[in-house]
Amino acid sequence: MIQLLTPQHWKDYELIDCGNFEKLERFGDVITVRPEPQAVWAKILPDSEWTRLQTIRFRGRSATSGDWVKKNPKTPDRWHIGYKNDDAAIQFRLALTSFKHVGIFPEQAVNWDYISKHVKQFKAKSPKVLNLFAYTGGASLIARAAGADTTHVDSIRQVVSWANENQELSSLENIRWVVEDALKFVKRELKRGKKYNGIILDPPAYGHGPNGEKWKLEDHINEMMQDVVQLLDPEEHFLILNTYSLGFSSVIVENLIRSAFPKVENLETGELYLQATSGIKLPLGVFGKFYKTKE
Repeated sequence: MIQLLTPQHWKDYELIDCGNFEKLERFGDVITVRPEPQAVWAKILPDSEWTRLQTIRFRGRSATSGDWVKKNPKTPDRWHIGYKNDDAAIQFRLALTSFKHVGIFPEQAVNWDYISKHVKQFKAKSPKVLNLFAYTGGASLIARAAGADTTHVDSIRQVVSWANENQELSSLENIRWVVEDALKFVKRELKRGKKYNGIILDPPAYGHGPNGEKWKLEDHINEMMQDVVQLLDPEEHFLILNTYSLGFSSVIVENLIRSAFPKVENLETGELYLQATSGIKLPLGVFGKFYKTKE
């Protein structure tokens, strides 16, 4: 049964509306307008309401970069928001980047809730969690806040530094930071005989490792899955695979998981979306996740 899931615990984030290849979002007190390639339909709210509400608008100069235009020049380039669920609370530093992102993917809160819930349920005193393609660390933070021994892997040093800032903001410590190509790291951990109770993968469609290693989702995800499941603790574990690629369906994700891990238990697959207050739904990737707990 394919699931459709949207975050339930956000206070500091709101998707207000989306359409005409844009989205209107509130991050704390800042309301942004950003490009959104999935929003192929018409906006629900009139343009006048978008103009009235927005604090900052992103204007693209190319396919990969652009500029932020502020309604009020005094609006800061950096600000903080928080996230809290039933098990943990974390903080983020947001910033205006030249590639339209602000440092968080709000739909991932669905996965954060899954992580903290299972970390709390594990019998292990300090479950080991590995976050691959970890970006600014939302999944790493929530795992650590829930009590996990957490390893955070990303290929971009500046992004890992940003994640470390978020750790400090969240009054957390001792996350293990690794700047490395994710596939190389997994293969090295296999050689070392390492095991993890939780593994999170949120790979991009395209990417590069710190030494120029090339990542292309459809070319490398099967190899990654075949390797990464060997790192799972056989007695209690969870794994989340999240993909944001227009060509991927949840059936593909299910096939990848079942092929790599035939003995999978409690498998769930589906699509993540954000529910706009205007009434429209914005799809933002597909997921597969499963867990096993000790009896």
